[in-house]
Amino acid sequence: MIKIENIHKSFGSNEVLKGISADFEPGKVSLIIGGSGSGKSTLLKCMVGLHEPNEGKVFFDEEDFTSMDFEHRIPIRKDIGMLFQNSALFDSMTVEENIIFTLDMFTDMSMSEKRDRANFCLDRVNLKNTNRLYPSELSGGMKKRVGIARAISMSPKYLFCDEPNSGLDPATSILIDELIKELTDEYKCTTVVVTHDMNSVMGIGDYVLFLYGGEKYWEGANKEILQSEAEALNDFVFASPLMQAAKEIEKKNRRNSQSD
Repeated sequence: MIKIENIHKSFGSNEVLKGISADFEPGKVSLIIGGSGSGKSTLLKCMVGLHEPNEGKVFFDEEDFTSMDFEHRIPIRKDIGMLFQNSALFDSMTVEENIIFTLDMFTDMSMSEKRDRANFCLDRVNLKNTNRLYPSELSGGMKKRVGIARAISMSPKYLFCDEPNSGLDPATSILIDELIKELTDEYKCTTVVVTHDMNSVMGIGDYVLFLYGGEKYWEGANKEILQSEAEALNDFVFASPLMQAAKEIEKKNRRNSQSD
């Protein structure tokens, strides 16, 4: 369980987050959505400690993360898996070395145990036998999967993903979404995903937090989006013809059910 309370974040005179509060539950995929500049990535970085909020608190299973110093945050950091937008792989390291890097930081495993764990994680994301490849030899989708393999190497309680589908084709994006959902179910972790991909929202969004102008504008399950009358949310969600069509179908079904 992750709980955020009244998170404020400013950069100079620019107030990016204006009092965001939300609960993110274990075993569910929670999505943070919103337009460019709405504060999505800033909120995610405040949650994992890459940014310090000016005001407010972040709780991991009732432990106040924001009040801890670096040393006391280490046990919680060990439970966090992070997939960065650009995968953040080290170009000079092989796939296996990229995964072992995290294990080197946080475990006292033997090298044999680390290699076994790397092999397990690569197999789990369907990248068996890619150990000796370098990032330059991988496709965009493969890099994302290596990033996920590294993120789950510590069997995380909390999984954070920043724009996991950025730069990917639709078919690969669906595969990444399905993998994130499967791993959330498998590890029973609290998963938080920042995305602008409405296919992801409608496909795996157990809980959706919509930010607008740095504020929490709407929250709910993905299925509730089609019934929402929130103007800014509708403007964001139904910008595409496909989502507009889905909205009209939902309205038609509701009218038919009311007339029966």
